[in-house]
Amino acid sequence: MKIFLSFLVIVAAVTASTPGTLEEVSNAGVTALCDTVQQYSGYYKLTTGDKHYFYWFFESRNQPATDPVVLWMTGGPGCSSEVALFGENGPCTVNENGTATTNNPYSWNSKANVIYIDQPAGTGFSYGKGMDHNETAVAQDMYDFLQQFMKSHKKYASLPFYAVGESYAGHYVPAMTHKIWQNNKNLPTGAITINLKGTSVGNGLTDPLIQYDYYKEMAASTNNHSPLKNLTIDVMKAATPACLKGIAKCQNNKLACLPANELCNAGLLIPYTLTGLNPYDMRIKCAKPPLCYDFSNVGTYLSRPEVQKTLGVQGRKWADCNRVVALEFELAGDWMKDFQQMIPDQLNSGIKVLIYAGDQDFICNWLGNQAWTQALPWPHQGEFNSTKPVDWNVDGKKAGELQSSNGFSFLRVLDAGHMVPRDQPAAALAMINAFISGEI
Repeated sequence: MKIFLSFLVIVAAVTASTPGTLEEVSNAGVTALCDTVQQYSGYYKLTTGDKHYFYWFFESRNQPATDPVVLWMTGGPGCSSEVALFGENGPCTVNENGTATTNNPYSWNSKANVIYIDQPAGTGFSYGKGMDHNETAVAQDMYDFLQQFMKSHKKYASLPFYAVGESYAGHYVPAMTHKIWQNNKNLPTGAITINLKGTSVGNGLTDPLIQYDYYKEMAASTNNHSPLKNLTIDVMKAATPACLKGIAKCQNNKLACLPANELCNAGLLIPYTLTGLNPYDMRIKCAKPPLCYDFSNVGTYLSRPEVQKTLGVQGRKWADCNRVVALEFELAGDWMKDFQQMIPDQLNSGIKVLIYAGDQDFICNWLGNQAWTQALPWPHQGEFNSTKPVDWNVDGKKAGELQSSNGFSFLRVLDAGHMVPRDQPAAALAMINAFISGEI
């Protein structure tokens, strides 16, 4: 879902399975749970270690035999994709007391087969020993998961594949899709080609060195509705040079990464949070610190015995985010690493890339995301930057501004915070459908 300053911790029992085997249930037509389409959920035991990845798959409401496969990765690091499933773009939402679900007409499986994944181990319902702490491990594990899923469900294996994520998935998605791109060129023994056609990140952290320079700009922007005072903005401006210097050191010196993370957060994020405003939506107060959003109803629903039995997760405890997972990435220095350099290879191979951002988010704001897309060195950088943004309309109304050239697009989504599908569901659905159909 998002990059957090604080997390909840998951405590879960461990059950056994054999390497490379499927622990899955079919949930076709379970109206009382979530949607009536063919569904699969459960675990794959990875071959990369003692890691059990939980996922929930929904067939398309349209033409599942030919519609593309979309993988959704929530960020954090350590936040469950069920947060997005129930709170953003999934087939249903959970009622306030966590007893039932309601159909979501703006679900992303309207024209796509969608996989929601809990990763890395320790996130959501996923578990295991030896947590991942860098993108090399994330990419290896996700490639392993996708290989197992596609081999188990061959009818989806040849369909166009799109990887989409949010927030810290600005790290996850480029690393994972670059791994797919590499292996498709030279398939490992026993592997199958994953038909990667596109990759997308919403309000992501991808190029920290550029993006952290725009916190002060976002705080002072007249395009948001937050009542930030000049003192807060002055503090951010004063902290920025040292922050950027630390991030630059981090790229070549792992020992510099954690100090850079602490320095930048202290100077650029904490001054904002002290105002009481929601860092994921500058228009509103933080309703329930530290996450600012309350997903307790989702936790209540996912703890119901009949739900757990249907999903194949009996006896496991779910939480929206896991602070331990986040700390693993922070301590390993992953947080401040750049991952935009993994995108040009894919663009040059004809894989489309869409970067989108709600323009009321502070923590992964649109100004920083737009800036790194324009700074990205690739053969068509000049053409991309000389292409002026155009109005992007949904249902006859302006919903954003789109800059696009040679398969690379940046979309500013109007009046949306960190979670674009939550704030602008119709626009988000129009966006993903346009992306997978080739209109963007």
